[in-house]
Amino acid sequence: MDPNLETGKSDPITEKAGKTLAELGVHDEAGVQALFDEVLTMYRAEHQRVVMMGAREDPEFGKAAKALHDRWLSQKHGLIRLINDNWLRPAPKELKPLVGPQFNQLRLQPTAEIEDLQESAASVARAVAAHRSRVAGPDLTLPGYRRELGSIHPVTRVQRELEDIFLGIGFRIETGPEIESVYNNFDALNIPESHPSRDDWDTLYIDSQTLLRTHTSPVQIRAMHKYGAPLYIITPGKCYRNENPDATHSAMFHQIEGLAVDTDITFADLKGTLDFFAKKFFGEKTRTRFQPSFFPFTEPSGEMAASCPFCEGRGCRTCKESGWIELMGCGMVHPDVLRHGGIDPERFSGWAFGLGIDRFAMLKYGIDEIQHFFQSDVRFLRQF
Repeated sequence: MDPNLETGKSDPITEKAGKTLAELGVHDEAGVQALFDEVLTMYRAEHQRVVMMGAREDPEFGKAAKALHDRWLSQKHGLIRLINDNWLRPAPKELKPLVGPQFNQLRLQPTAEIEDLQESAASVARAVAAHRSRVAGPDLTLPGYRRELGSIHPVTRVQRELEDIFLGIGFRIETGPEIESVYNNFDALNIPESHPSRDDWDTLYIDSQTLLRTHTSPVQIRAMHKYGAPLYIITPGKCYRNENPDATHSAMFHQIEGLAVDTDITFADLKGTLDFFAKKFFGEKTRTRFQPSFFPFTEPSGEMAASCPFCEGRGCRTCKESGWIELMGCGMVHPDVLRHGGIDPERFSGWAFGLGIDRFAMLKYGIDEIQHFFQSDVRFLRQF
């Protein structure tokens, strides 16, 4: 096996990947370009050596492919991880727009090519084993074939994390049908017939009285009828809208809404609960802010934002240099909505919020394309 592929061996690229750009004396575009050109040149040379081993059907081909994967793509000590942690993340503000595209190109090429190499190595190994079996009979000492295990989808992982936070403060999970009545989806939520969201180009109708729910709010109406008050629930699930797919929109997406109904519920309870939630999810240093908004089903209504967890409020590409990331809409439940749920608004009050699980997953894992969640690309899903 090529000694350059063995993990733990010191070489110039590994040494440089363990240092920051400042420690390497890189302060401008030319330096960044030269550094990444050097890394790509070494990767291509190492990749080509392994490819040639496969062309020769070298017995060490499989080991070399795995070593190449561990050297470049290992989650703990791979060169891609080291470059991300030491070059990209601590890069000064003026260098990040230069380092980011270079890093993305470096990350994508090895990920795709090395996965293909490993699949080729597995095919060669199976062909060799089959040939030996035909020539000398089956080798009963060989291990059996194992079905490759999957992992929890990143959206499911984030949904469970969000659920655990609210379960820990006394909420319970409530679910409902994805095919809903127009009444539960719109009328009971104080959304008038003239509202744009009720148009055909925003909502997927099955017939004049039935649709694919556009949010999980109908579950709140069902829960109020079922349990009455007091009521503390979260309603996770899939929602559907007539959207053209792009980097941030999908016709199907995931949402969690929360509802609290009790006596003496105030906006202060809403703010305190959501501030606690933001600190649990993003970290104890997270700050929150609320600003007025409008939703037909809440009055007053607000938009909640949190200080950017990636730059700690200083401003970066993720928060569009604002230092804040918009998280969700929220507000006090409109009295008419409580009446539609069979609850007396003179006796009880409540608050509600709604957030997109897919958006939180994109923020948590630094994903810039929502379509990745729905394309079943194993190369993408293996990262989680």
